[in-house]
Amino acid sequence: MATLTCSGLRKTYGDLVAVADVGFHVDEGETYGLLGPNGAGKTTTISMLVGLLRADGGTIELDGAPMHPGARDVKARVGYVPQEIALYPDLTGRENLAFFARLHRLEDAAARIDEVLEVTGLRDRADDRVDEYSGGMQRRCNIGVALLHRPRLLVLDEPTVGVDPQSRDAILAAVEDLAGSGVSVLYTTHYMEEAERLCDRVGIIDHGSLVAEGTRRELVALVGQDDSVLLEVDGSAEAVAAALAEVPEVATATASGHRVECNVARAGERLPELLAAATRDGAVVMGVTVTEPDLESVFLHVTGRALRDH
Repeated sequence: MATLTCSGLRKTYGDLVAVADVGFHVDEGETYGLLGPNGAGKTTTISMLVGLLRADGGTIELDGAPMHPGARDVKARVGYVPQEIALYPDLTGRENLAFFARLHRLEDAAARIDEVLEVTGLRDRADDRVDEYSGGMQRRCNIGVALLHRPRLLVLDEPTVGVDPQSRDAILAAVEDLAGSGVSVLYTTHYMEEAERLCDRVGIIDHGSLVAEGTRRELVALVGQDDSVLLEVDGSAEAVAAALAEVPEVATATASGHRVECNVARAGERLPELLAAATRDGAVVMGVTVTEPDLESVFLHVTGRALRDH
């Protein structure tokens, strides 16, 4: 069942088309990623989806109910984490959460605040002022505010920009846990590795249009590239390459020193067959590295430019 459904979304500013006919859905418990460079239209799309910006065209539904700037009951089912820190710096983390809990009129505010502090890893710093937090801690507190009212859909707009590696990993781990608990997540990023780690499905947006969509494997299939398998061998690399070349699924197999590299589709599934062929004549495989085409390759393929080009 889809938590969020949108179709035909459009937003223009004069002659500038910021978003053009964008449509996708996010299922219950799914993490859906919007992948694209800065300026691709991700934030404009998000602003329409959470009811902050009125679309010039198209439809948005949350659990079947229409979403628009005046739909307060529907908007209340969404937790939104913007790019900018939306906290009061002179209040503590706990006081910030208490303030927003009051806005949501939560009856179990104290207990819920403790739960959110645990989820975001801020329990030990809950009573410190936010302006004493690191950038990563502030972002985690920002996520905590969005979780207070137990939203059906959590929307995160570039939540790891400018944070240190430790905080970044903590944020990603928290998002993984939330998705595992059944929360639907819409996650925008221009970091390919985040989309690879978190997202069940990905939509690639460029120049305001959704240019490709699917699971990681479905998107990689668009590139038409085989996986690369590198074998470290003790024995004749040339003989191993010749044996691998006889495997029907192997496109190419080349030897260099004690290494053999071959290209094959869906290498992970065919690895036992490849290893059997490689060791058939007595060679010993000392190491195996499988490299699959990634979302960076997909983005370059469908847009003609690298993911971080602006």
